[in-house]
Amino acid sequence: MTFKALLATKSRDAISTHIVEMDERDLAPGDVTISVEYSSVNFKDALAISGRAEIIRAFPLIAGIDLAGTVEASAFPGIAAGDRVVVNGWDLSQTHHGGFAQKARVKGEWLVKLPATLSTRDAMAIGTAGYTAMLAVLALEHGGLTPERGDVLVTGANGGVGSIAIAILSGLGYRVVASTGRQEEADYLRSLGAAEIIDRQTLSEPGVPIGPERWAGAVDSVGHHTLANVLAQTRYRGVVAACGLAQGASLPGSVLPFIRRNVTLAGIDSVNAPQDVRNEAWTRLARDLDLKKLARTTHEVGLADVPAIAHRMLEGRIQGRTVVDVSA
Repeated sequence: MTFKALLATKSRDAISTHIVEMDERDLAPGDVTISVEYSSVNFKDALAISGRAEIIRAFPLIAGIDLAGTVEASAFPGIAAGDRVVVNGWDLSQTHHGGFAQKARVKGEWLVKLPATLSTRDAMAIGTAGYTAMLAVLALEHGGLTPERGDVLVTGANGGVGSIAIAILSGLGYRVVASTGRQEEADYLRSLGAAEIIDRQTLSEPGVPIGPERWAGAVDSVGHHTLANVLAQTRYRGVVAACGLAQGASLPGSVLPFIRRNVTLAGIDSVNAPQDVRNEAWTRLARDLDLKKLARTTHEVGLADVPAIAHRMLEGRIQGRTVVDVSA
């Protein structure tokens, strides 16, 4: 049986992608076979298929770090044919065929059964970006943050992580400050629940080691000077969740926020998070994410559109989330 896939290949130092017909026998090893219905495009996918970061480590490989669909066959305990499942991260699009395809075969321990209230399309409207946003919210809560403590800043607010973080946090009662370089999209951010919009330029340049206390917590997907400035302006005993590096991977800051204000910096890893954490995140997403707000963040494309979307994403021109209908 053949299926359609977006295959990444490498010639010398250049990565290219092509829509191809593949045979089920070409799938990677695993004990669960899935009929994939939807995938999504994340910043990591854009880095992978552009070659801007060494994400894909074996070629040729089906790209895509996300997938959602229905189990066709399973030899893994607790997973049965007919189950609706989601996979985020693990080795997808690194050493194992990923989600930009109509079929997948994966390890059963990578799977999360979808909560009944979420469709497979909802799951990919959330995708790794939204699942990461939920992990960040859980980290803030683990650090003791509550709405009564004060504002929460979300950087990279127009992106996938930022958009869904705003929707979740505002729904939980937090006053959300959104940092963006696209002020013309302020109405979009307010529709998700942002109470205040600030220009990212106020955070993206080199700053002082410690500054005025402005927010009790933050979700940062940007890194570099932005994260250093976020920390420098976090209130006493505040919590910052770091989950991205859109501006850069370095942290040119100071220890002063940590030793003078007892600020906590929590790192967020969505790729290898343990199963109990994944299950908690998806349970909370089903409970705490307003699906009407999710719909405002989402647009849908087909497999052939993915390379162009990835290019626009790297240029900072994608708002919210991009769902991929792998049958389109």
